[in-house]
Amino acid sequence: MEAYLKKQENDMIGLLEKLVNIDSGSMNKNGVDKIGGILKDKYEEMGFLSEEVSENVQGNHLVLRHKNASQPEIMTVSHLDTVFGEGEAVKRPFTIRGNRAYGPGVMDMKGSHVALLYAIKALQEKGIDSFENVELLLTSDEEIGSPTSRKLIEARTEGKKYALITEPARQDGSLVSARRGAGEYTLTVTGKAAHAGVQPEAGRSAIEELAQKIIQLHKLTNHEKGISVNVGVIEGGTTTNTVAASAVGRVDVRIDQIEQGDWLENEIKKICQTPTIEGTSIELTGEIERPPMVKNEQTIALLDVIRAVGKEIDLDVKDVATGGSSDASFTSAKGVATIDGLGPVGGNAHSEDEYLEIDSLVERTLLLAKTIQRLTEQK
Repeated sequence: MEAYLKKQENDMIGLLEKLVNIDSGSMNKNGVDKIGGILKDKYEEMGFLSEEVSENVQGNHLVLRHKNASQPEIMTVSHLDTVFGEGEAVKRPFTIRGNRAYGPGVMDMKGSHVALLYAIKALQEKGIDSFENVELLLTSDEEIGSPTSRKLIEARTEGKKYALITEPARQDGSLVSARRGAGEYTLTVTGKAAHAGVQPEAGRSAIEELAQKIIQLHKLTNHEKGISVNVGVIEGGTTTNTVAASAVGRVDVRIDQIEQGDWLENEIKKICQTPTIEGTSIELTGEIERPPMVKNEQTIALLDVIRAVGKEIDLDVKDVATGGSSDASFTSAKGVATIDGLGPVGGNAHSEDEYLEIDSLVERTLLLAKTIQRLTEQK
């Protein structure tokens, strides 16, 4: 398979260029669907059947499995969307400088789509039928928290033993074995406006109320236990000489353990249910959107298999925990052995300097293909 993939490297880079030069931000339905259509056609040429899950606002999701597949035990999860807006691909199209490829979404995660496609191609080329043991999910909204794809991902875990998540590998090449859970809340505070010089006592400051709540919310942070609460955005008021009638605070929360989610949500609700400033009111919205991906015994066993495969191809497979979130949280929380970061190596995700290490494209494609083969053989 390695020799085959090396011969295909130019074609892989050509496909990567084609994908990168199509804008596919999360809210760009046409662009996301165009990326999905290109990949759908290529998989169908390889004998895969596709199920399209239509969406009205975001792009459509795709579920793919080979026509000979019967209750596949491996699922892969990959997202079609990027964080970049319309016109970004024209502004800075796919380019290669040295051993790195650049462009919007080149490593997060268009390089991963190329790697997954060619991993399946390599298995087919060598007559290894492990590709029949895989169900592929291509989703459209991971970068905005997977609002429409979460239920699909969770439903498709039924009957699966392994979830291979093709987010890019970390900058040092490490896979991801644990992720923090994440959520967002919004506090909308209503007060009463008044002239700050003429009649300040008649006002009820929404900003003051929000400030009181920010202090209390931040006290919930416990870094030792992996709990963090951050009010990262605040808005409010109209002019400096007006007591603010409204204010909004947007809160990011992170947790390390699943059980911390209920506790933290209850504490946030308790803080927000009673105003500190008489005459103000608070509306709280939001939730824990992604549970944590915990490095449990199942995860470690799957990681051991991947490490063994890595040794066969002279690749030292390392793993890390990260504070960022991904769809790996959903499969892990459903009890499926999950490893993330199985795409090519790159860095500077979500920035104009995002890059992919070209040398890692064949290497990580081979790791993915042989992992699928090994997991199927040990059934």
